[in-house]
Amino acid sequence: MNMESRNERKKLGIHRFFRSFSYSFDGLAYAAKNEQSILIMFICLIATLIFGVALNITLLEWFFILVAIGLVLGTELLNTSIEATIDLISPNYHPLAKVAKDTASASVFIYSFIAFIIGCLVFIPKIIMLIENML
Repeated sequence: MNMESRNERKKLGIHRFFRSFSYSFDGLAYAAKNEQSILIMFICLIATLIFGVALNITLLEWFFILVAIGLVLGTELLNTSIEATIDLISPNYHPLAKVAKDTASASVFIYSFIAFIIGCLVFIPKIIMLIENML
């Protein structure tokens, strides 16, 4: 691909701006339909939002919860794109392809683990207070 054709496609404009949202939604729809982990994350997202509302978490707690959710989902989408790219350029098994896929997956695992800890720090004290008030 020459630079002229790339520059032609990259012209600025309101149409291109709105079309970029369409591409983002296409990517999200693909991941939701084809990636089991995204489906599990959406279920956790809905449960977390319900618990947040039910337990009346503070604005600061919402901030941490939403940042954690965004980081986990964003990292999972990057992981999906890395895996698709590796599958495209290396359809046969290659040890370096495995390393790329495994390390991308590990990044999702780390963010998910940190998000779990954040969720515990926010929700466990609220649940303990709720139980104590019931007794």
